[in-house]
Amino acid sequence: MNKVDHIGIAVRNIEKSLDYYIHTLGLTVMAIEEVASQGVKVAFIDAHNVKIELLEPMSDTSPIAKFIEKRGEGVHHIAFGVSDIRTRMQELHEKGVQLLSDEPKPGAGGAEVAFLHPKSSYGVLYELCEKTKGEE
Repeated sequence: MNKVDHIGIAVRNIEKSLDYYIHTLGLTVMAIEEVASQGVKVAFIDAHNVKIELLEPMSDTSPIAKFIEKRGEGVHHIAFGVSDIRTRMQELHEKGVQLLSDEPKPGAGGAEVAFLHPKSSYGVLYELCEKTKGEE
Protein backbone atom coordinates (compact mmCIF):
# COMPACT_ATOMS: atom_id res chain seq x y z
CA MET A 1 0.00 0.00 0.00
CA ASN A 2 1.40 3.40 -0.90
CA LYS A 3 -0.56 5.85 1.24
CA VAL A 4 -4.11 6.62 2.29
CA ASP A 5 -5.60 8.13 -0.86
CA HIS A 6 -8.96 9.12 0.60
CA ILE A 7 -11.59 8.43 3.23
CA GLY A 8 -15.06 7.67 1.89
CA ILE A 9 -18.04 9.07 3.77
CA ALA A 10 -21.61 8.03 2.94
CA VAL A 11 -24.08 10.91 2.83
CA ARG A 12 -27.73 11.19 1.85
CA ASN A 13 -27.24 14.45 -0.04
CA ILE A 14 -23.91 15.83 -1.25
CA GLU A 15 -25.16 19.39 -1.73
CA LYS A 16 -26.38 19.64 1.86
CA SER A 17 -23.24 17.97 3.22
CA LEU A 18 -20.90 20.25 1.27
CA ASP A 19 -22.10 23.25 3.25
CA TYR A 20 -20.57 21.72 6.38
CA TYR A 21 -17.26 20.82 4.75
CA ILE A 22 -16.87 24.17 2.96
CA HIS A 23 -18.34 26.72 5.39
CA THR A 24 -17.85 25.05 8.76
CA LEU A 25 -14.56 23.22 8.24
CA GLY A 26 -13.16 25.60 5.61
CA LEU A 27 -12.20 22.88 3.12
CA THR A 28 -12.26 23.06 -0.68
CA VAL A 29 -14.18 20.93 -3.18
CA MET A 30 -11.86 19.44 -5.78
CA ALA A 31 -14.38 17.71 -8.07
CA ILE A 32 -17.91 16.31 -8.24
CA GLU A 33 -18.84 13.46 -10.56
CA GLU A 34 -21.13 10.48 -11.02
CA VAL A 35 -19.68 6.98 -11.01
CA ALA A 36 -22.33 4.85 -12.68
CA SER A 37 -20.41 1.60 -12.14
CA GLN A 38 -20.67 2.12 -8.38
CA GLY A 39 -24.13 3.77 -8.37
CA VAL A 40 -22.89 6.92 -6.64
CA LYS A 41 -22.37 10.61 -7.02
CA VAL A 42 -19.08 11.62 -5.41
CA ALA A 43 -17.49 14.86 -4.26
CA PHE A 44 -13.78 14.97 -3.50
CA ILE A 45 -12.76 17.43 -0.82
CA ASP A 46 -9.21 18.62 -0.20
CA ALA A 47 -8.42 18.01 3.46
CA HIS A 48 -4.76 18.88 2.81
CA ASN A 49 -2.96 15.64 3.78
CA VAL A 50 -5.77 13.36 2.54
CA LYS A 51 -8.89 13.64 0.39
CA ILE A 52 -12.40 13.10 1.69
CA GLU A 53 -14.79 11.43 -0.73
CA LEU A 54 -18.48 12.09 -0.09
CA LEU A 55 -20.64 9.31 -1.53
CA GLU A 56 -24.31 9.93 -2.35
CA PRO A 57 -26.41 7.01 -3.62
CA MET A 58 -27.84 7.47 -7.11
CA SER A 59 -30.66 4.99 -6.42
CA ASP A 60 -32.29 3.14 -3.56
CA THR A 61 -30.57 -0.08 -4.68
CA SER A 62 -26.99 1.22 -4.67
CA PRO A 63 -24.57 -0.19 -2.10
CA ILE A 64 -24.28 3.26 -0.50
CA ALA A 65 -28.06 3.51 -0.10
CA LYS A 66 -28.06 0.13 1.61
CA PHE A 67 -25.15 1.19 3.83
CA ILE A 68 -26.97 4.38 4.91
CA GLU A 69 -30.19 2.45 5.52
CA LYS A 70 -28.36 -0.02 7.76
CA ARG A 71 -25.79 2.22 9.50
CA GLY A 72 -26.71 5.81 8.75
CA GLU A 73 -24.42 8.45 7.31
CA GLY A 74 -20.75 8.26 8.20
CA VAL A 75 -17.39 6.72 7.40
CA HIS A 76 -17.80 4.09 4.69
CA HIS A 77 -14.27 3.12 3.67
CA ILE A 78 -10.58 3.95 3.70
CA ALA A 79 -8.80 3.87 0.34
CA PHE A 80 -5.16 3.01 -0.17
CA GLY A 81 -3.34 4.09 -3.30
CA VAL A 82 -1.61 1.21 -5.09
CA SER A 83 0.57 1.13 -8.18
CA ASP A 84 -0.41 -2.29 -9.63
CA ILE A 85 -3.90 -3.14 -8.46
CA ARG A 86 -4.17 -6.56 -10.10
CA THR A 87 -0.89 -7.75 -8.58
CA ARG A 88 -1.88 -6.37 -5.18
CA MET A 89 -5.28 -8.08 -5.40
CA GLN A 90 -3.59 -11.39 -6.22
CA GLU A 91 -1.14 -11.02 -3.32
CA LEU A 92 -3.96 -10.30 -0.88
CA HIS A 93 -6.03 -13.20 -2.21
CA GLU A 94 -3.04 -15.53 -1.72
CA LYS A 95 -2.84 -14.32 1.89
CA GLY A 96 -6.48 -15.31 2.45
CA VAL A 97 -8.05 -11.87 2.14
CA GLN A 98 -11.56 -11.95 0.68
CA LEU A 99 -12.13 -9.36 -2.06
CA LEU A 100 -15.54 -8.11 -3.15
CA SER A 101 -14.69 -8.66 -6.83
CA ASP A 102 -12.26 -10.69 -8.90
CA GLU A 103 -11.36 -7.75 -11.14
CA PRO A 104 -10.92 -4.02 -10.51
CA LYS A 105 -13.87 -1.79 -11.37
CA PRO A 106 -13.99 1.76 -12.71
CA GLY A 107 -13.95 4.32 -9.90
CA ALA A 108 -14.06 8.09 -9.56
CA GLY A 109 -11.52 10.14 -11.47
CA GLY A 110 -10.78 7.30 -13.88
CA ALA A 111 -9.19 5.15 -11.18
CA GLU A 112 -9.46 1.38 -11.01
CA VAL A 113 -10.75 0.21 -7.63
CA ALA A 114 -11.27 -2.98 -5.66
CA PHE A 115 -12.59 -3.53 -2.16
CA LEU A 116 -11.46 -5.86 0.62
CA HIS A 117 -14.34 -7.54 2.43
CA PRO A 118 -14.73 -6.16 5.97
CA LYS A 119 -14.84 -9.76 7.28
CA SER A 120 -11.20 -10.06 6.19
CA SER A 121 -10.09 -6.76 7.71
CA TYR A 122 -11.51 -6.52 11.22
CA GLY A 123 -14.75 -4.84 10.21
CA VAL A 124 -13.23 -2.10 8.03
CA LEU A 125 -14.04 -1.77 4.33
CA TYR A 126 -10.75 -0.99 2.56
CA GLU A 127 -10.45 0.11 -1.04
CA LEU A 128 -7.47 -0.36 -3.33
CA CYS A 129 -7.23 2.58 -5.71
CA GLU A 130 -4.94 2.73 -8.74
CA LYS A 131 -4.77 5.99 -10.62
CA THR A 132 -3.02 6.69 -13.87
CA LYS A 133 -0.25 9.26 -13.83
CA GLY A 134 -1.57 12.78 -13.60
CA GLU A 135 -4.71 11.86 -11.65
CA GLU A 136 -3.06 11.96 -8.25
